[in-house]
Amino acid sequence: MLQIDRPGLRPQTQSFLDRRASGEGLLIDGAWTQAAGGGTLPTVDPATNAEIGRIADAGEGDVDSAVLAARRALPGWKATTPAQRARILWAIADLLEARIDELAELETLDQGKPLFVGRWAEIPGAINQFRFFAGQAMAIEGRVIDNSIDYQPAGKQVRSWTVREPVGVVAAIVPWNSPVVLTAMKLAPALAAGCTIVLKPAEDTSLTALMLGELMMEAGLPAGVLNIVTGLGSRTGAALANHPGVSKIAFTGSTQTGRAIMDSAKRDFKRVTLELGGKSPSIVMPDADLDLTIPGVANGIFFNAGQVCIAGSRLYVHRSIYDQVVDGVVRYGKGLTMGHGLAAETQMGPLVSGRHAARVAQFVDTARQDGATVLSGGELLGEAQTFIAPTVVVDVRPDMEIVREEVFGPVVVAQPFDEVEEVIESANASHYGLAASVWTQSLSTAHRMSSAIEAGTVWINCHAMYDASLPIGGIKQSGSGRDSGRQALDGYLEWKTVCAVL
Repeated sequence: MLQIDRPGLRPQTQSFLDRRASGEGLLIDGAWTQAAGGGTLPTVDPATNAEIGRIADAGEGDVDSAVLAARRALPGWKATTPAQRARILWAIADLLEARIDELAELETLDQGKPLFVGRWAEIPGAINQFRFFAGQAMAIEGRVIDNSIDYQPAGKQVRSWTVREPVGVVAAIVPWNSPVVLTAMKLAPALAAGCTIVLKPAEDTSLTALMLGELMMEAGLPAGVLNIVTGLGSRTGAALANHPGVSKIAFTGSTQTGRAIMDSAKRDFKRVTLELGGKSPSIVMPDADLDLTIPGVANGIFFNAGQVCIAGSRLYVHRSIYDQVVDGVVRYGKGLTMGHGLAAETQMGPLVSGRHAARVAQFVDTARQDGATVLSGGELLGEAQTFIAPTVVVDVRPDMEIVREEVFGPVVVAQPFDEVEEVIESANASHYGLAASVWTQSLSTAHRMSSAIEAGTVWINCHAMYDASLPIGGIKQSGSGRDSGRQALDGYLEWKTVCAVL
């Protein structure tokens, strides 16, 4: 049964919505303002398709103002001590923690996910990003190099060392599926490194970015260090990516958009970090603990209605236990309660929009027409046509679109295998390489598989385990560079060599 009645909001959350009702949603040089052209865009509750507010529709002039503000703020922010930056990052984390319930409600209302996902998983993850990089801000160091220059002036010595400096103004462009934590993954390391930022949130889910901007200013972030421009990706995002005043683009989103970002970056040789699409395999070996595995692989694809870049959308199961595992995943999906994300009993909410839900459903329809069997789900549900029940598809071929391409919904394709070499080849037969999981009780098998699988992250007996200390990113067409972890900080720093005759 699908229940989409929307529960009431906390007064603080409603107050935020009231403040932003006019579309005054651009943060430029420390001040909130409307778009220069006065345009706004609606933001809707995906469960009901009801409008919940409006955001500013920024144009090229607004983007230019934001980038210029970030460039003006760069020397001052770069000159702050690591301890000063760390204190502000920690203060941001404290304010996020104090306002976590409001942020969780906004995230659910704007994106659709169950309230507990934001409240107990994603927003705590964002808080940990700021705290982790507060520590990393004080661990940036260069090196002294014992050089071998043998043409030194008589009576002099040559001393050489390196320093780390911020890359400059960062364009942070984030997607709609997990806005708070994915935004924190960009902002925290960039600020720790001494960079200034222009943030472009997704047009479908901008509300939490605006609240985050309020909290970051309250934490003492100087004017211009963070600027926020909302609007369409095709206009506002493109203007930001193409702006010559931007030194680095940090982007999470589709591989198709990632290609456009690369084209924009190459004109000015901008640095880029790209976390793109995925078609992650979950591989179940014959010795797997099925009490752990079945809910694990099911959550790996049905969490957040499958709108997760690392979702385990390809399920490979050893033939000896194939029927048992597939039946278990089908039962698990059918047991999930679907409804409005703000309802306490909801375990899976809607997809982010009717447009996206229709795209996901089309993948399933095409697979069915091509001969696949849909064991469960696959149909659009609800008055807004944004719900799709957990979907399991079998009898697929490797050449099918649903096997090759990222669906980004609660849809898993299951395939049996017989030999280890066979499943490794199948898992790697993808132009994506973001993540994978292996389910086995054999330590030897775990090591062998984690080495052989072509992916930026491999989980053993789990899927989608994250921490701020762990680098996240992909290979092949899943992107370049890393978010999270010490490696993320490196992406916002440049090496400078100093060579002195003394």
